[in-house]
Amino acid sequence: MPTEILMPALSPTMEEGTLAKWLVKEGDTVSSGDLLAEIETDKATMEFEAVDEGIVGKILIPEGTEGVKVNTAIAILLEDGESADDIAAAPAKTPEAAPAADAGNEAAAPAASEAPAPAPAPAAPVKADGGRIFASPLARRIAAQKGLDLAQITGSGPHGRIVKADVEGATATATTPAPAATATAPATAPAAASGPSADMVARMYEGREYEEIQLDGMRKTIAARLGEAKQTIPHFYLRRDIKLDALLKFRSQLNKQLEGRGVKLSVNDFIIKSVANALQQVPACNAVWAGDRVLQLKPSDVAVAVAIEGGLFTPVLQDADMKSLSALSTEMKDLAARARERKLAPHEYQGGTFAISNLGMFGIDNFDAIVNPPHAGILAVGTGVKKPVVGDDGELTVATVMSVTMSVDHRVIDGALGAELLKAIVDNLENPMVMLA
Repeated sequence: MPTEILMPALSPTMEEGTLAKWLVKEGDTVSSGDLLAEIETDKATMEFEAVDEGIVGKILIPEGTEGVKVNTAIAILLEDGESADDIAAAPAKTPEAAPAADAGNEAAAPAASEAPAPAPAPAAPVKADGGRIFASPLARRIAAQKGLDLAQITGSGPHGRIVKADVEGATATATTPAPAATATAPATAPAAASGPSADMVARMYEGREYEEIQLDGMRKTIAARLGEAKQTIPHFYLRRDIKLDALLKFRSQLNKQLEGRGVKLSVNDFIIKSVANALQQVPACNAVWAGDRVLQLKPSDVAVAVAIEGGLFTPVLQDADMKSLSALSTEMKDLAARARERKLAPHEYQGGTFAISNLGMFGIDNFDAIVNPPHAGILAVGTGVKKPVVGDDGELTVATVMSVTMSVDHRVIDGALGAELLKAIVDNLENPMVMLA
């Protein structure tokens, strides 16, 4: 029986993507694990693997198509002995814009003269708690025929996906049918006002020359997430000046010793290390907001904003408190390079509890950054400039001073606790040898 290949969800938050390139063509034979296509998510271009074996009978979505919803049929896979005649063009009859939930009702009246369409794959199953179970269409079909509960089967496919082999050897168990979903879901909060419509804005500029630039997935995500962050997160801001002279001298000494290894430490590497250590020194700040609770993490996973063409990534350096400065430097350079090529995997830019955004290299003295949920805070770093300062001996002197602003989610961190974290960051940077102890 022909099997639909569905648009995959390549990250937990993915709702749609661009089918950038097909890596197979109609008539090709594929096995589980073979690469089928390149999919562009809101953040990266990722390769999509086959989870079943068969022959690519028909490609439904051409490469280059944008806005393909998750679980949309993008191709048809045939089993051995089947031909293109078995497809009966069933997927082509389904209106692309029709919601999946209405497909069963709207497609109930085909003309009697039409060839019968193959049975569609059963709807994607869900766990008892409402979470989605990932299974291939063929696996769902076999499970339905055998009366299997997919919630009781452990998947062996990519990312735990249930595939054909998982259900072929399974036996049915008596289960109590889950009650049908009812229309008692919590009411969605009304959307916040988003300003004038696109048509209204366009009318304001009638007669003026302009270029209309369509939003790509990354820009849409940035707009949605940071717009939501400013509307829903109670930000407060803490500011400090940091004297960098001791750090710059120490960095110069280390870089001379590391020349033979091809390692060159940046000021940003020290900032990453100082934040990671500070999160261990003030563990209550090493936390994220989780809706109805706070999750306090043990390791220091620090996100660092990386500007790329058309947007930004925040790759995460996991266990940053446990790594040496040279290891952090090497890892950060690798993550930044792959971020600019949009080659990061989702696990490399998701997670973390705290972020760093450094605009010092652009000559920015100071700025306020937006907390990226679910993080509890973000450190905005300005450039180091020489300023007159009063030394510990009361004498006026010149020092290299860097201004930082810490934006904090007040739901997770209160003012005094945030001040304690920022003090720890400042102390680490002004006494850099302590970070190596």
